[in-house]
Amino acid sequence: MKSIKTLTLLIACAGFMTITTGFSQTKMVGGAPMYPSKDIVSNAVNSKDHTTLVAAVKAAGLVETLQGEGPFTVFAPTNSAFEKLPDGTVATLLKPENKAKLQGVLTYHVVAGKYNAKDLKKWIKKGDGMAELTTVNGDTLTAMMDKGMIMIKDGAGNVSTVTIADVNQSNGVIHVVDTVVLPSK
Repeated sequence: MKSIKTLTLLIACAGFMTITTGFSQTKMVGGAPMYPSKDIVSNAVNSKDHTTLVAAVKAAGLVETLQGEGPFTVFAPTNSAFEKLPDGTVATLLKPENKAKLQGVLTYHVVAGKYNAKDLKKWIKKGDGMAELTTVNGDTLTAMMDKGMIMIKDGAGNVSTVTIADVNQSNGVIHVVDTVVLPSK
């Protein structure tokens, strides 16, 4: 009887540990686990859906920045998001002579601070359906909701949907998006 009580207690404790560790849940992105204990770049390099973004971050010289202390909120476009751009856009941006422009595009997807989906939804509600986010490049993005999904709109009116929210990192959070947003500057 004592061993049954011990087993019951262990099962109860294991269930509690699962609940409490859920706050730092490891999510799968691009077929790879995104560990909350790793930084943004260390996780992103393993996602097969973010190879274009990783190549762009490297070409722009932003690896050290995104491995830094942060915290950062990154709206991370997938490979298919980059494919939506006009033909030749990515190849042109990756050229060394366009490094500054590439940095501008990438830092337009980054907000200083760690803001999860709950924070964004709260700001959107408080802003009567819209919230302005100042990006690291100094331009603004507009966050809004559509059918329960967080949407991000750039200055030109391009809209991106957050497809995977709250991918926690040691130095911030990633929200996977389906469209590249472009700065006006």
